[in-house]
Amino acid sequence: MRPPAECRSNLMAELLNRPATAAAAADPLRPILASFLAGRSINEGVLPANLGLPADVFRRLWDDYFPGDPLRLQGGGGEDIPELADLIELLLEYRGGQQESELWSARIVAFGCAGRDHLWQDLGLANRAELSALMEIAFPPLAALNTHDMKWKKFIYRQYCAREGIYVCPAPSCGECLDYKACFAPEE
Repeated sequence: MRPPAECRSNLMAELLNRPATAAAAADPLRPILASFLAGRSINEGVLPANLGLPADVFRRLWDDYFPGDPLRLQGGGGEDIPELADLIELLLEYRGGQQESELWSARIVAFGCAGRDHLWQDLGLANRAELSALMEIAFPPLAALNTHDMKWKKFIYRQYCAREGIYVCPAPSCGECLDYKACFAPEE
């Protein structure tokens, strides 16, 4: 049995070598979308098998970005979160406005927030750098607000809570908060 990293690498190469439409091939999010699919194929993360996308959108993702036989994707067992629609709305407010895949990414990231690990792990990505690239490409104004490199799930929820008038940390700034290390420590 091959290790997951080798399987992921092979799946990514296979997906990215497929003859995508011109628009899909030019989309800077295509490698990240391939990583979501590779992660689901090797049962990493919590996303549903359709990545949280409606059936017609998921089909378009396959047809335009990775035509050919679909991978066998497994559901990840993420929990339902009541704030799903609000998280999608928050992410969409910050989208770059360049690609339809940003709309898809907002849903995927919001669904990934249902997991209990780091967001990049819950999304089934290979590492945090892929998640940071996704955020910088799809949601550049939001990524620019994360000036201290807070962990992405905590940062997204912090933005959501601030919007809703919910303040979790009683300290006047993150540097003084007792949870500072939980929010800013390296992810592994």
